[in-house]
Parts: sequence; structure tokens; C-alpha cells
Amino acid sequence: MKISIACDHGGFLLKETVKKWLTDNNYEVLDFGCDSLDSIDYPDYGVKAARAVKNHECDKGIVICTTGIGMSIVANKVRGIRCALVSDLVSAEMTRLHNDTNMLALGAKIVSEELALNIIKVWLETEFEGGRHIRRVEKISKIEVEENE
Repeated sequence: MKISIACDHGGFLLKETVKKWLTDNNYEVLDFGCDSLDSIDYPDYGVKAARAVKNHECDKGIVICTTGIGMSIVANKVRGIRCALVSDLVSAEMTRLHNDTNMLALGAKIVSEELALNIIKVWLETEFEGGRHIRRVEKISKIEVEENE
């Protein structure tokens, strides 16, 4: 599975940890930056990771900033992206089971490295439940199209 990843300066250190964990666990990683602790504008990086998922260059994506809020907003502006900001294991599982999210946002000042890696593990290993949730995800997609006409 190929994962896009991006961060801002506030998420740089956690991104590097996540990238190593993903690689060590046999995931292919496409890193869209940033590449240091120098201040940058998160939308410039988050949108690249989201577009890689939208365009099927990557299967899923992970974006990280200080709180995860900004990056999740950016990712969700890209048509076809369902990005969830997650800070606990229950949400990590449910957002895959019920919402079929294709991107995950994390806050580097909100979750510890250990919790972040556990969230990612649960999120990546949980399959979409389908069933009644299909029509709900389809309704989300319909809203997205209507709002962008």
C-alpha cells in the first residue's frame, strides 16, 4: 500500500517518526514535505498529499500539523477526499468502518508519538464496513459535487 504524507513545521518531527514506522512496516511512502522545522504554509503541502490520493497515485494519505485542524481542512477541500482528524483509537477505527476515510490528520501537539503510531496502525488495518454506510458515504460525495458546481 502506498501512503502520501505531508506536514508543516509543527508536524515535521512526528512526520519523520511516522514515515520511518510506515517504511519499517512495508508501506511505500510518498513524502510531500515539509523537510525541516522552518516555518512554512501548511496548505502548500497538505494539498499535494491529498491530490496524490485523489489522483490514485497513493492509496491513502496522512497529514500532520500542530493540531491537525489546518491540515484536515486543506485535505477535505480536495474533491474525493474524506480526511478525519483523529486523536483516539476508537475514532481511528470508526472513521474507517463507517466513513471509509482515505486520509488521516494528526496533531503533533495533541497525540504522543506512541498514540499516533497506534492510531495509524488501527486506521490502516481497519476495512470499510460497507452496508448501510455505503449510501451515507455516497450522500457525502453527492454534497461535495453539488457544492462545487
